Order: sequence, then structure tokens, then C-alpha cells
Amino acid sequence: MSPGTSGETSHEIGRDHRLSTGIGWAAARFLLDRGFRVFGSVRKQADADRLTAEFGANFTPLIFDVTDEAAVLAAARQVRDALNGETLAGLVNNAGIAVVGPVLELSADEFRRQMDVNVIGPVIATQAFAPLLGSDPSLRGAKGRVVMISSVSGRNGNPLISAYSASKHAIEGFSESLRRELMLFGIDVIIVAPGAVKTLIWDKAEEVDISAYQNSPYFPALQRMRKFLALLGTNALPPEKIAETIFKALTAPNPKVRYQITPDPMQLIMASILPKRTLDRIIAKRLGLMPSA
Repeated sequence: MSPGTSGETSHEIGRDHRLSTGIGWAAARFLLDRGFRVFGSVRKQADADRLTAEFGANFTPLIFDVTDEAAVLAAARQVRDALNGETLAGLVNNAGIAVVGPVLELSADEFRRQMDVNVIGPVIATQAFAPLLGSDPSLRGAKGRVVMISSVSGRNGNPLISAYSASKHAIEGFSESLRRELMLFGIDVIIVAPGAVKTLIWDKAEEVDISAYQNSPYFPALQRMRKFLALLGTNALPPEKIAETIFKALTAPNPKVRYQITPDPMQLIMASILPKRTLDRIIAKRLGLMPSA
């Protein structure tokens, strides 16, 4: 299951983290091919109809925005009815956006939007579906698992996408605490933290509107960042690789607490070895964020 989101601003990228495309679509396909019944969230009836025709009888669409608590709770009731007293095998919290912009010039509303989708959304979905995973003792079957889609940004904060980095750091902390709380019910929580993934969002990276920052001292760095994000797509991971890891997180007898998947593992190793101040200077030079002499 992969909760979806709606709405966007001109500074957002990352609209591909929903079931209708990208990681969500690949995960649904991978799980269906291995005998799972999949309840997948989408935001539009047209996507629900298309995916039902494409995926077949073992796929059930759920139409909601992950930030709409009432709609998520209604979807959970729909799933409960369909399961007929049995537990749900897993919840995959996959919705996400990325708000671009420097902290000093992002509006509070933009930052709040980032947190609403990437953090509060998974909280709402987890609360709604946890009873079906096994916190409700009246249900029959094995306990389910929660898979949280984080990011390499969950451990490393990059400039100009600070809101996104903050949201993924929050997901990492939330998941760690939640895993320990849900031990009471035998429900596990596993983080999947991918690097760049080859989806439609990278084709749109250079279309992100940064004109609002044209008179900002950050404008040249934002231009470089936008090109860098587009370049990431050329070496990005296929979404099927993330789907395979989600399947492992849901089914492995002894799963790791965190799976990190990147197209360039050496880059992350270097980032973890280098002193933070050294890494600061490397990133600043690359983006043009060093102070002028």
C-alpha cells in the first residue's frame, strides 16, 4: 500500500512518490507478481481506473490524499471490510514531495506543506492502518510490518532542499521510535532509504520554478542545484530496485532496520568518512555557496 498526496507549489519536485507512477507503481507490480493482494492509494479516479485495468483483480485502489485524515481513516475501514477479519501484511508509506529553496527565503507555509505531506501524512496513515497490522487483537493472522520510504537525505542534509532533508530526518527518527513502540504488538518497522531513483521527477527537475528567487543571493546556487538534480537522473536507480528492497523488508525472516540503496555507494562512504567541515566546503564550492573574499 502506498499512500498518495495532492496539491503542489511551483517550488516542489518529487511528485512521483505515489502509486500511479515511479516507486509506488513498481512496488505494486513487484508485489502482485509474487502473489500479494495490493491495496494502493491514488489521488484521482482516472488513476484508479487505469491501474485496476492494468494490475488486475488482486489490486484494489484507495482514493485519498495522505494529508486528509478522514479520507485515510475511511480507506482503512474499506480495507478492514475487504480483509474479513484477517491482518494486513504491510503498510508502505511512500508519499513524498521535495520543496526547493533556501531556509531564509522559504515561507512558513511552504515548509509546513513539506512536513504535512512527508511527515504528518505517514503518521496519519500509520495510525489508521496499525490496527489492521495487528495492534487490534481481534484480527486473525501474522503481524504486519510498516515500511517507511526515507532517503539518503535522512542522514545527510543538503543545502537548498533543507525542508526535504528535515522531513526525511524526521521520518528516520519517527521510524526508530515507532519500531520500539510497536514491539508491544509484534509489528516491525523498516526504513528503505534510496538515493536518486529513475522516475519522471528527474525529467521535471529543470522545470522547477525558481524565478521567485531571481533577486536572491542564492539564485546562482539554485540554478546549479537544479542542473545537478537533473543530472542525478542519468545515473539513478531503477524503481524496480527499490521495489525489490520493499519486498525484502516485508518478507525477510530477519529484516534489517534500515536498507540504504544508492547508485554510487562510494560517494556515500566518502561522505560518512570525511569530516563535516570538509564536506561543507566541498558542497559549498560545488554550488557556489562560499563567501566572497
